[in-house]
Amino acid sequence: MGVIKKETFVPMAFFKKEAYTGSFKGMRYRVVKAEDQFEAVVYPEPYCFEATPDENKVKNTFPFTEEGRESVVNWLNDQYDSRKSEWDSAARY
Repeated sequence: MGVIKKETFVPMAFFKKEAYTGSFKGMRYRVVKAEDQFEAVVYPEPYCFEATPDENKVKNTFPFTEEGRESVVNWLNDQYDSRKSEWDSAARY
């Protein structure tokens, strides 16, 4: 489906300073630079990252490269598509 677009996803330089968070129809996500890699996490609404129990989070890591950034986008989209019913039940819209 591709709900998150590679062309408009935040640039590499952004991650050198802070974490990026977002949401889409019940799925929240957080991407941060952790040492020399991206750490991407998805979790259900309604709570923020810090208030969501760790057992409700799914994490993955990718190299901190442009290719890794693209892999993050692909993984986020795959997580949304493969778990759509879970996100639909968590959505607050």
